[in-house]
Amino acid sequence: AYLLPHLRTGWAVDQAIVNEEDRVVVIRFGHDSDPTCMIQDEVLQSITEVVQNFAVIYVVDITEVPDFNEMYELYDDCTTMFFFHNKHIMIDLGTGNNNKVNWALGDKQEMIDLIEVVYRGARKGRGLVVSPKDYSTKYMY
Repeated sequence: AYLLPHLRTGWAVDQAIVNEEDRVVVIRFGHDSDPTCMIQDEVLQSITEVVQNFAVIYVVDITEVPDFNEMYELYDDCTTMFFFHNKHIMIDLGTGNNNKVNWALGDKQEMIDLIEVVYRGARKGRGLVVSPKDYSTKYMY
């Protein structure tokens, strides 16, 4: 995750979400040393240039910046969330949890497609978008 920009304070997270006018803000909450986060970070880092016109990606250590843990229910090892125009964009992934992706989405193209759908939907004013792929059966809890 060392190649992805880190947001080190609650204020920095707020500013990143508030000040981005044209792109989706993708934030991975978790720990750099967590294996799940490592997989997610590798994917996010590898697609940064591909999505740079419509998304900006940050990582936040939930121990270093605990400000959002309760508000966003960040209890999982790795959580990826999406924001646009200072609004949290929800995604129907088929998992029943529309607030966030709480596993490592290890496929680059799937992540690009997901960010694109969020971007297109959010630009039209939608607060909830439907994922291009249904993940309901992919992960058995």
